[in-house]
Amino acid sequence: MSQVLSGRALIDHPLQNKGTAFSEAERAEHGLHGLLPWRVETLEEQAARCYDAFRSKSTDLERHIYLRSLQDTNETVFYRLLVDHLAEMLPIVYTPVVGDACAQFSRIYRRPRGLFLAYPNRERMDAMLAAAELDEVEVIVVTDGERTLGLGDLGVGGMGISIGKLALYVAGGGIHPAHSLPVVLDVGTDNEELLASPYYIGWRHKRVRGDAYTSFVDAFVAAAKRRWPAALVQFEDFAISNAGALLERYRNQLCMFNDDIQGTAAVALGTLLAAAARLGSSLADHTIAVVGGGSAGCGIASQIVAAMVEEGLDEAAARARIFVIDQRGLLHEGMQDLLGFQHRWRQPLERVAAWRGSASAFEIPLLDVIEQVHPTVLIGVSGQPGLFTEPVVRAMARHTPRPIVLPLSNPTRRMEAAPSDLLHWTGGAALVATGSPIAPVSFDGRSVAIAQCNNAYIFPGLGLGVVAARAERVTDEMLRAAARALAAAARALPIGDTHAPLLPPIQAIRSVARQIALAVGLEAQRQGVAPPVSQPALERDIDRLFWEPHYPS
Repeated sequence: MSQVLSGRALIDHPLQNKGTAFSEAERAEHGLHGLLPWRVETLEEQAARCYDAFRSKSTDLERHIYLRSLQDTNETVFYRLLVDHLAEMLPIVYTPVVGDACAQFSRIYRRPRGLFLAYPNRERMDAMLAAAELDEVEVIVVTDGERTLGLGDLGVGGMGISIGKLALYVAGGGIHPAHSLPVVLDVGTDNEELLASPYYIGWRHKRVRGDAYTSFVDAFVAAAKRRWPAALVQFEDFAISNAGALLERYRNQLCMFNDDIQGTAAVALGTLLAAAARLGSSLADHTIAVVGGGSAGCGIASQIVAAMVEEGLDEAAARARIFVIDQRGLLHEGMQDLLGFQHRWRQPLERVAAWRGSASAFEIPLLDVIEQVHPTVLIGVSGQPGLFTEPVVRAMARHTPRPIVLPLSNPTRRMEAAPSDLLHWTGGAALVATGSPIAPVSFDGRSVAIAQCNNAYIFPGLGLGVVAARAERVTDEMLRAAARALAAAARALPIGDTHAPLLPPIQAIRSVARQIALAVGLEAQRQGVAPPVSQPALERDIDRLFWEPHYPS
């Protein structure tokens, strides 16, 4: 139950504050006369005024700062605005603008939100979590800021991602804002520019690594389990060297998932399933090149293989259809010093020995892969802008009439190719989706809308489903259920145009989240990680939990 506040303390509490919407009776009861202007406004009037202020800002970063300030002042108005203008504001509170906000985090910092858990305070972990003064946390997003989007090590600035993700859990997935908690594990930074900046507000120290780092994360996980044993914990923007290892370390200890590995894989799978349905094919009919051999790319490959197996293909045949390319070229058995999770995706040497298009048989670049295997799907999670060159895309288009091309790297400036180029190089035939929002592209006298293949389609509904079903773990099957629900939502759209976007509009995320939540909750029961209830009962729980931004009467 919320603490009863009055006077200035009430106005300063962002979730209990109504601002000018406090009624005359409430002003008298809570000692607010004199602290507020005379007029009593409705929430709708407040939101309209704030929307005008938002639109008056001259840059996207200023709009981000304004919305963050509003969130810290009056969360109900903030979420009313975000829900009503989701397509317009999602790029501001989330990708791509949140990347700039994270890079400038120390300069634009105004007010604390969430928990900043610094390594020097490691012996105070329980006390730091108790300081949150939140007893009903349902979703935690935690980062250490080492791999923030495609921007690298931003240290404590990674907190901006945790805050932005949770804004989508609330606005998209209906999680109550009082039940969400952003966390940054401040273990230092190796970013020399931040270390030298007089404005950097994090722990000014090189990153802690090795056993000391693992022990610190262990301490956080153990304390979080004690404090909020039923909470869903999303790991976000951890470095490749840590992300997979931490996922395997904790996935059977608590209800957690890694969004960069598993969320990205789920939304990519959902988009591929929607694209395959658009073309009248099944996923198992396709050959797929994944460019970016990190945890995200290999996570996508794993979920695609599992989905193909569910469609009837045996695992060996499914894996034979997946080609993973990293910065050194195609992964194969002749390569040395691969990361542990990459080994599964090595191509047999006998399969690639005759590919002589490159200078070395051990370095097989993307273009050679395209020419040799004729993939029908090209996915980019490399963070390398312009990697899908004109020769690569034209070579792909020569062998498949409707190539599916997904340049998913964020933020926008890190995309592997611009959609306008992809359409031009394929004569308008490509089915395209991107990780960041892209304005419609003009091609051949028509406007082509580009789907945003973004994790925001998946994690809000996943969180809602986990909370509603009271799931104890997040399984790979639950994530595939989320992907299939997203694809089903796309197929349900009244679309006759084969060039229409592959996914529902961003503004539909809230309805899509409910569908995903139901699919995730039912799958959690099938996997034995949630108590059995009937589907109608689960639907009622989803509806009951789904928070709408309004003032309590």
